[in-house]
Amino acid sequence: MKKVFMIAAMATAVAMAPANAETVKIGYMTTLSGGAGIIGKQMQNAVELALEHKGGKLGGMDAEVIFVDDQRKPDVAKQLANRLVKSDRVDVVAGVIWSNLLMAIHKPVTRADTLLISSNAGPSPIAGEECHENFFSMSWQNDQTPEAMGKYMQDAGIKSVYLMAPNYQAGKDMLSGFKRYYTGEIAGEVYTKLGQSDFQAELSALRAVAPETTMVFQPGGMGINFVKQWKQAGMDGVSKLYQVFTVDGVSLPALKETALGILGTQSWSPDLDNDINKKFVADYKAKFGGYPSFYAAQAYDTIMAVDHAITTSGSKDTDKMRAALAKGNIPTTRGVLKMNSNHFPIQNFYLRDTVLDADGVVTSKVLSTVFTDHADSYAASCKF
Repeated sequence: MKKVFMIAAMATAVAMAPANAETVKIGYMTTLSGGAGIIGKQMQNAVELALEHKGGKLGGMDAEVIFVDDQRKPDVAKQLANRLVKSDRVDVVAGVIWSNLLMAIHKPVTRADTLLISSNAGPSPIAGEECHENFFSMSWQNDQTPEAMGKYMQDAGIKSVYLMAPNYQAGKDMLSGFKRYYTGEIAGEVYTKLGQSDFQAELSALRAVAPETTMVFQPGGMGINFVKQWKQAGMDGVSKLYQVFTVDGVSLPALKETALGILGTQSWSPDLDNDINKKFVADYKAKFGGYPSFYAAQAYDTIMAVDHAITTSGSKDTDKMRAALAKGNIPTTRGVLKMNSNHFPIQNFYLRDTVLDADGVVTSKVLSTVFTDHADSYAASCKF
């Protein structure tokens, strides 16, 4: 493994090819430093596991992945994207946790006739009017997961809910998606600072309202801090907590039993019963000592998508890979993935509970399927 430094951000190149062989190059952008580095590390682990499973080859071609650390800064992400496309001449730029960062690099990458594959972020503008044929999502459109939670809470007869999310594109999309399917009373709608660690003021305000339920989106370290402070403040006696992307494989090792019984919705779960997912989860646990998160699963699926595109088309040419991905039928940890006209997946969304497994380790399990083959709400506005 060789290490180089690019634009004040760490980049690690994992090379799997001799110099004279045809090589597919992927620039994989994620957050590897700061508090969000825990997410990026899981994604890097999963990418490396996928390459290991594929014997270092994607579509029969030797593979090279260059990992870059965006530091959760849009300006750094944009600089790195330009470097990957212009200097490293990668065939695919992939990864990206945060919607504001994906918005920053979307045009520079797609207009350079390079494929951009998101492993996580799914902002609504890119799904709709600002869509581009060179962009694909291997995760979900931001609104979809909270749409499932909104539908579940609506069907469960919940009369009112207090909403909370960080104040950035994904946070706004999440609450918009929730409200698309939940028609009860919104007792409050609060936007917190992205990266916030102290929620005491927000919890005090919530206590004064005393809503029937609370639904939050606080990903990564924000979720760890939020749930811990919720429990310490005795908020379970004030309101019942529901969540999206707050209690997951990243936060559970820190939250442990604190998170038991908190319901959420998601498109992936470690207990999904298909061969790819079983192997991924088992090998990830064996190699890295714990359950993978959905971030890891989606990163793994991104590499599976590149492999599928090259295998199906017989080429790493952008036009041919794009045509192959647009047809869908991509083998992933979620099963065979369908692709919508705007290049976002059409997939199931599940209600999940937080439980103890047979070894006493906290994980999640599927309780029911909220949506089957669920498409996002913006595809009709996408005109390639």
